[in-house]
Amino acid sequence: MNKINLILHAHLPYVRHIEYPKFLEENWLFESLNETYIPMLRMLERLDSEGVGYRISICFSPTLITMLTDPALQERFVGYMNERIELGEKEAERTRREEPECLEMAMRYLEEARRNLEVFQGYEGNILTGYRNLADRNHIELLTTAATHAYLPVYKDYPTAINAQVVMGLRTHRRIFGQGAKGFWLPECGYYPGLDKVLAGHGVSWCQLASHAALTARTKSQCGGYRPVELPSGVIGFVRDWSLTSLVWSNVSGYPCDGDYRDFYRDIGYYMPMDYIRPYIHEPEIRCFTGYKYHAITGKTEDKRFYDPHKAEEKVALHVDNFLYNIKRKGIMIDASGIEDPVFNLCYDAELFGHRWYEGISFLEGVIRKASASSDFSLTTPTSVILEDGRTERMEPNESSWGAGGYSDIWLDGSNAWTYRHIMKAIDRMQDLTHRFPDQGSLKGRFLNQASREVLLAMASDWTCIMHDNTSVTYAEKRLRNHLGSFNVVFSSMSRNTVNTEWLINAERRNVIFPDIDYNLFDPDKLEDYS
Repeated sequence: MNKINLILHAHLPYVRHIEYPKFLEENWLFESLNETYIPMLRMLERLDSEGVGYRISICFSPTLITMLTDPALQERFVGYMNERIELGEKEAERTRREEPECLEMAMRYLEEARRNLEVFQGYEGNILTGYRNLADRNHIELLTTAATHAYLPVYKDYPTAINAQVVMGLRTHRRIFGQGAKGFWLPECGYYPGLDKVLAGHGVSWCQLASHAALTARTKSQCGGYRPVELPSGVIGFVRDWSLTSLVWSNVSGYPCDGDYRDFYRDIGYYMPMDYIRPYIHEPEIRCFTGYKYHAITGKTEDKRFYDPHKAEEKVALHVDNFLYNIKRKGIMIDASGIEDPVFNLCYDAELFGHRWYEGISFLEGVIRKASASSDFSLTTPTSVILEDGRTERMEPNESSWGAGGYSDIWLDGSNAWTYRHIMKAIDRMQDLTHRFPDQGSLKGRFLNQASREVLLAMASDWTCIMHDNTSVTYAEKRLRNHLGSFNVVFSSMSRNTVNTEWLINAERRNVIFPDIDYNLFDPDKLEDYS
């Protein structure tokens, strides 16, 4: 029996700018809600209603959880969806007259938007309720991750910061879902020796690891990661299968690269006349994605042919069969080497499915349906593997990640290395504040808590990743500077033993995240209280 351990990671950086009527980067959340999180929930609920016995694992990051449960962002999403529906109605008329080849897709987008908004409002804006219901029915294992998705290996010399990231990740999960998380998604699969001890100290049972962790381990893996590995602290690690994951993940040869699939970038927001598209992009005239896309991947921008959804559906069915064939084939090879019932750990960013890869939700549904109906496969979760099997091998991984090269190149290179000296200085100063002002309550306590929020938000791996990828660099740098600047407001004020009350109220309204944070998490002398 080939055990498929499908682990999806849903994460976005904390972006909330209620001070503006619209803010371009908030679309990261709205697009993912409309194209991934709601369609995936609908698909999983459909499988449940049809009696399909599946089990998968999903991690919702604390920053994403905070945005998904924020009433202000929920209201703005309704406005975003109403715009998409209005545009869809216009597109249905336009394509009927001018581009009949695109009419079917225009109608699909319109109906999907209407249905997604209906589901969103049915959950009163909080779709996490739907995912929690599926977890209660034993279809999903919910896990958590670091508070702001910090890439932890670069902070290994700052145990208070590591501890704060872990603690606030676990607290946020418990506050929203009503129970603790047994699993912990290591951001970017970033591991360093000793990190598992921190996780174990907070009751975490398992985490995922990059394939590089097994390849470079100090103690050679005898099972190649196809058995759970016991880390020195007793935490169980699940090693990501690189080759099988790459069938979907690779941006060069993965299934989403197929020429019959829909192109992600060719969006009408970038090429329709400004007079037509202006109400659906950003002021003054900033073009952006609208979600209405009619072209297949093949060819250069000017040569792309129109997308054929029926041909794409046929290709999805072929890729589902090919994916399961490759798992079965690899299982036979592994079994021949003496490893029975191998566990295939398939780890993906959730936003790949539906958002980046339009057909991805259909692909996932096909894999789940066929695997659930076959005696060759068993869809499982890490906790189930631990409880039902129990066979592990001991391993001592070295520092590793799932980034290019297997180490820290993406989050620590020439484009972003300058950020860390400032962030680490803020951590040092945060630790100093806990010594100088221990156990403060009331106004000073709130002021210091805000400082600790700003440090955690500055640590987010998203900012350095954006700098490395050279995408929204200006925004990432501005966010980092703003968080560090806000921290310095607290530090300089407290150095004078004063509190800037007006600034504090505005800061708390601006970043409504981690309401249960305690700045004493950054006190090195109290570290044992949390580990």
